[in-house]
Amino acid sequence: MKLKELLHYTFIFPVLAVGYYFSGLMENGVVYEIIAGILLTGSVLSAVHHAEVVAHKVGEPFGTIILALCITIIEVALIISLMVAGGSEAITLARDTIFAAVMIILNGILGICILVGGVKYYEQFFARTSATTYLVSIVSILVLTLILPNFTSSVNGPFYNTAQLIFVSIACLVIYGVFLMVQTVRHRNYFIITGDHPDSHFIPSRSQTIVSFVFLVICLVIVVLMAKGLSATIEDMVQSIGAPKSLVGVIIAGVVLLPEGVAAIRAARNNQIQSSVNLALGSALASIGLTIPAVSIVCIMYDIPFVLGLDKKDIILLSLSVFIVMLSLSRGKTNILYGTVLLVNLAAYIFTVIVP
Repeated sequence: MKLKELLHYTFIFPVLAVGYYFSGLMENGVVYEIIAGILLTGSVLSAVHHAEVVAHKVGEPFGTIILALCITIIEVALIISLMVAGGSEAITLARDTIFAAVMIILNGILGICILVGGVKYYEQFFARTSATTYLVSIVSILVLTLILPNFTSSVNGPFYNTAQLIFVSIACLVIYGVFLMVQTVRHRNYFIITGDHPDSHFIPSRSQTIVSFVFLVICLVIVVLMAKGLSATIEDMVQSIGAPKSLVGVIIAGVVLLPEGVAAIRAARNNQIQSSVNLALGSALASIGLTIPAVSIVCIMYDIPFVLGLDKKDIILLSLSVFIVMLSLSRGKTNILYGTVLLVNLAAYIFTVIVP
């Protein structure tokens, strides 16, 4: 790559963010935290750029899979580090974070994509079979992991015992593994619409792709580290307005999901709604299908209590969200009403977190 390309903001912001984070300046006051927020935003935008470069090189659906998996790996690392540090006090952390991520993806990211695309193009078209394939996998894993624990009797409360955790973890990995085989090999055509990518003539070189992939990982890591570093400030802000502590998890999940959210919305604006669907639903599936097994292994190893089951209010909101998404994607085309309803669902979720 040329030196001029390396001086682009998508390379400068991640480098500055890494240096700033490890310098320890974030802890010196409000002004330094604002600077950290600016670098965090720049790193998010940089991640989107590098993800798009990689996606152009490998093509669909591999490009969206790479971004979804990167985000999920970082999310898992963040959850596990906080759970190990927090011990029994972090008993609901994984459940709350996973639930927040799923609600933000299904209602927020997908809703904005549909609304933005609908405003600009009236209707956008995608492969209905792709949405069905995603949703079959997502609904099964959601019920097994977040609802069924409330109705088992081996352990009192919304818990799984060790044997149940192992079984559910294996079930999640089997479903996700078979889904990946379907998406990338046997039925790859489900996830691609010919002519959906007007910019597909741009094919980056091998060196550009490798550099962008490395910087994509750097961006995702520093986004999570800075979000974790700013979590205390966010927590103080939440407490100052009298909101429950669970809102902190929603905010941090939103920050972590920003890169794929921006990438999905940009794709919808470019009339590439299939990429938006792949990103949103693929991220939701990876978030639960990989996070639950990883967290389960850590909890079993360290003997950490692990609450999985949602309460009644959250089950209702989750059921409503999944049902509306299924109806919205059942026809293979979108309009602004679907996006509006999904965003109202997200607003209801966030409002009931603040005002339970």
